Amino acid sequence: MSLPVKPLKRDAPKDMEPHKRRTVVTPFPGVEVGIRGAQLRATETDRLCKAGRGAGAGGKADLPSAARGFSARLIRWHQRHGRHDMPWQNTTDPYRVWLSEIMLQQTQVATVIPYYLRFLERFPQLADLAAAPVGEVMALWSGLGYYARARNLHACAQAVMSQHGGRFPHDPDVIAQLPGIGRSTANSIATFCFGAHAPILDGNVKRVLCRAFGIAGFPGSGTVEKRLWALAAELMPKRHGAIYNQAQMDLGASVCARAKPRCDACPLAELCVARATGRTAELPEAKPRRTIPLRHATLLVLQDGPRVLLETRPPTGIWGGLLSLPELPAGADTQEWAARNFNCTVLTVSPAPTLVHAFSHFRLQIAPLLLQVRPQAAAMEPGRQWLPLSALEGAALPTPIRSILGAVQASGNKPLPSRKR
Repeated sequence: MSLPVKPLKRDAPKDMEPHKRRTVVTPFPGVEVGIRGAQLRATETDRLCKAGRGAGAGGKADLPSAARGFSARLIRWHQRHGRHDMPWQNTTDPYRVWLSEIMLQQTQVATVIPYYLRFLERFPQLADLAAAPVGEVMALWSGLGYYARARNLHACAQAVMSQHGGRFPHDPDVIAQLPGIGRSTANSIATFCFGAHAPILDGNVKRVLCRAFGIAGFPGSGTVEKRLWALAAELMPKRHGAIYNQAQMDLGASVCARAKPRCDACPLAELCVARATGRTAELPEAKPRRTIPLRHATLLVLQDGPRVLLETRPPTGIWGGLLSLPELPAGADTQEWAARNFNCTVLTVSPAPTLVHAFSHFRLQIAPLLLQVRPQAAAMEPGRQWLPLSALEGAALPTPIRSILGAVQASGNKPLPSRKR
């Protein structure tokens, strides 16, 4: 199986939605900011809740009954129970908000935090990220997955520097035109940093809306998503939009969870259609199932003493721009192909344990072969390099490649043990 080099539909979407989200809380009039984050004054939340306003922009009267008090309940709940101490909160710096938004797409908060802090340590400002080589960005991203995000992150930073004078635009429609940024992410940045009146629709928000309003169908389908965007726009309150958007994400992450939602702790329990009709476990509806194919690849670990040969993957597609192991074409003779393509003498060939890595649209079974080789004196082709095993930690490697090489490093020059299947 030859690893694809064409862009993958789900590896590089414009706006991947996270399973676990949070964002910045931005101060507005009537909001106090302290060490625990932005909170509404009690008098303000009481006024909102007593008013029972939840219709949002335009205050249209044709919303479902569940909309009554929707936003006010969420705002009051967030003051008491929302998350206020994430490392990317309590700032209106669009660079930091944008960085956290991209990292949190399809990735849990606990996983993101150390990557976020390392990125800010290395690239404290947008200009630092834009000026860095893309290889260095990919190396720091290594292990976080969905590597198209890292490529788009670098491209977006350069676009902001070259097209917008180094400053993020304030208009969410303009933000959405930047690489790797879709409508929901653009609205988040504009709301949390610039006070825009813009709804969001990430995975947590979709789940809250589908349950609260009893919306059937897969929320990722075009028809259902269009309906959800219209509803989100109608529910958006005229004031305190940042706190309201944060509250939706926090509720979806901590209370209205995908499995075992805590309905007894939900501020929307009295309004929730799914709870009233016994459909909490059914909504939102899952994506229609399809068979996930299993593909196979044989990767060569060419080892010359304490170093291994790596190749840079094409800039798009699977593991785009990362370092990887050479792939043996199907039917090729291992020793002949390796000697001819890498100008080396193959001393020994031994199998290493196979492993299976899951992508969004297929599973890949990797069969590594460990080759002890003696390189000939010749110039190295562009995109290839001999990497010392001691330098693995700082290299831009996909997770399964790092796992294979870590096992090689741990075993020294001894054959790797077979893995029981």
